[in-house]
Amino acid sequence: MIKKIKHSLGYLIDKSAQNKTSKAEENLLDHFAFTEFKKSKWDDASMGNADEVSQNIYRGIQLRIEKKKIFSPYWKYRAAASILFLVGLGFFYKPNVSIEKQLTFKTASSPKSIRLSDGTKIYLAANSSFQYPAQFKGDERTVSLLKGNAFFEVAKDKKHPFIIHSGPIKTRVVGTSFHIQFSKSKCEVLVVTGKVNVSSKDQSVDLVPNQEALFADAQLTKLPIDKSLSINWYTTDIALNQATLKQVITILQYKYGVTFSCKNEAVLTTPVTVFIEKNASLESVLKQINYITNLKFNTYDGIIQVH
Repeated sequence: MIKKIKHSLGYLIDKSAQNKTSKAEENLLDHFAFTEFKKSKWDDASMGNADEVSQNIYRGIQLRIEKKKIFSPYWKYRAAASILFLVGLGFFYKPNVSIEKQLTFKTASSPKSIRLSDGTKIYLAANSSFQYPAQFKGDERTVSLLKGNAFFEVAKDKKHPFIIHSGPIKTRVVGTSFHIQFSKSKCEVLVVTGKVNVSSKDQSVDLVPNQEALFADAQLTKLPIDKSLSINWYTTDIALNQATLKQVITILQYKYGVTFSCKNEAVLTTPVTVFIEKNASLESVLKQINYITNLKFNTYDGIIQVH
């Protein structure tokens, strides 16, 4: 049966390429390609977005056909469906790319850490989500920070760059340590050691220690960072002596994966001395700050407002 389908499909495609098909045969090809495309199994993680791939194939076909009209609105589906059909028959092979089983690591109210198969250590802030393969395969080590904040200590491997996707941002390293803070409105990458490349579409910046990349409003910007903000929030207790409230809030955002809002920006310059235990809850830290400054913290729609 498979041989018969393969033979019929190949015959009609060849006939269509020579402009020898009837309208009924063209309609048959359109219907077959569209239904195969819609019912096919497509793995977004390893193969990309199905609609985007089919559009790219379609554009490639258009570029290669000179002075010839594309007779069907479903040509893009034909191209993608043909690839999927061949995958099903075992004829499609793409070198250096393999499907990797993806695992998801999430945190609730406290930070946690995980070691990947290559030895890379990830410290995930509270309220964060991270996706990674059980085993790295292929030419790159690719992971995704889906939500929240993380600190990465990447194992060195020059032959296999480490790639982190966080929304529209791609961070590329070989072996280094850095923070990534990812929310709906922005993404920040702060480098502690080594060198990092951060990119988004046609924008790209290289970072060295004490520099950060800020992506907000579709713009990627390189900025210097306050050294106190690269503090080790992930493995030890933190003692902040006469730090500004803004610095303390920034560290709490990294550690607990939360967002603060302060209408009175003058308050952010208030000096605060705070001790944050490694496993302390956010509530206990806010009570400590409240006791020192008399400021109140209320949560509305996931945002902690400072009054």
